[in-house]
Amino acid sequence: MAQVGSSVQHDRDTVSPAPASGDWAAQAADTIERAVGNVRDRTTGPAVTVARAVVYGTFAVLVGLAALVLATIGAVRLIDNYLPDAAFGEEHTWAAYLIIGFVFVIAGVVLWARRYGGGPEDTPA
Repeated sequence: MAQVGSSVQHDRDTVSPAPASGDWAAQAADTIERAVGNVRDRTTGPAVTVARAVVYGTFAVLVGLAALVLATIGAVRLIDNYLPDAAFGEEHTWAAYLIIGFVFVIAGVVLWARRYGGGPEDTPA
């Protein structure tokens, strides 16, 4: 039976049979090809990783901001819908904005207090 594909992986660093001792051009070409391959693997690998991190990070920030804006709009509408008219009057959208604003202020104060990591050695002089 003939095997169509081989499961053996070939690597750039595998040792190929050395050409005849008089074939110095082939030896030089193989050495140059091996050196260029090693440099390319060491430089493009980290560059591709960094590029992917930048692209995925930017996408995550944009999606997160859009989700935050939509969640804020939904929360204001939900709160405005369920606030009692007896306590806040007919037009009580201002109260919904006040409540959501208060939530954001509290979140900002908590984040501001944690901005240096909490340890005394992290505070600026």
